[in-house]
Amino acid sequence: MAIPFSYLMFGALLGGLVITVIADWSSSRKRLRQDWRTLVAGLRPVDFAGVSAVATDYLTPRGSQTELNPDEIWEFLGGYEGLKRMRENAEIMLALAAYAQRWNYAEAVIVTERMRHDAALLRSSVRRVQMGLIPSRLFRRFRFALPLHAQEACSSYYLMRQRLLSLYETSHAGRFPTLANAL
Repeated sequence: MAIPFSYLMFGALLGGLVITVIADWSSSRKRLRQDWRTLVAGLRPVDFAGVSAVATDYLTPRGSQTELNPDEIWEFLGGYEGLKRMRENAEIMLALAAYAQRWNYAEAVIVTERMRHDAALLRSSVRRVQMGLIPSRLFRRFRFALPLHAQEACSSYYLMRQRLLSLYETSHAGRFPTLANAL
């Protein structure tokens, strides 16, 4: 008896999801075991002036809510490579926030949870941008929303960065300058 194609597709998607979750969990556990200097050294440079311009445009609407056109947004973010760096840095920033719990548990727990929410939105937005970059009729609707998803990702990264820097400024001022320079 042949297995229907839809069951095979569902099984493949489910298997892929399980593998992705396990890989993500394993990666997170590995990061939590790293020391502070290793985590900071893992941060990749991101053009924060561009990120700030895009995030501010998205988070603080003004009279003209379309001041930045899609090409400017893409350029400010550094294209898809810039989005990938933000996504990678977001994972490291979460580990750095968790690391701050050693000095300021009460505040760091709350900040880390807020940052996890921001990171989830960032990952989701980057996935939507990836889907929009696929040249296919199936994903055409994602292509039209690319600037919106790029701005969401950027805004999430901006908030994560600001939350982390504020946490370190109040929790461990000695490490703040090094972290600020790395971000």
